[in-house]
Amino acid sequence: MLLTNPRRAIKYFKARMEFTTGPVEVRNMIEDEENINIVDVRRPEDYDEGHIPSAVNSYRALDSGYGMLSRERVNIVYCYSEDCHLAAAAARDFAEHGFSVMELQGGFEAWKSLDLPIES
Repeated sequence: MLLTNPRRAIKYFKARMEFTTGPVEVRNMIEDEENINIVDVRRPEDYDEGHIPSAVNSYRALDSGYGMLSRERVNIVYCYSEDCHLAAAAARDFAEHGFSVMELQGGFEAWKSLDLPIES
């Protein structure tokens, strides 16, 4: 087994903790009414079938620019699953436009697997 470089590990995990969050943490942020904005980047028909409470769908909202994002809140972005890169691509785009962003690890699949609340 290859030994890892502790300095690189510190840098990696610090960045990971700064820019990602998990489903339970997001649920707690919702319950605590923290200053967040949840952005679902899945297709509108999938969003309509069910989404994280209070999430906005970026496919619809992007028609009017970046109006669904907030500069005063952390924008938490999610897509389908851990394997989906739509959220990471959207988060990068949003950050390039000056928005504070985090990615929900595991996406909607992880949210559902924990039986957390879903809106439709």
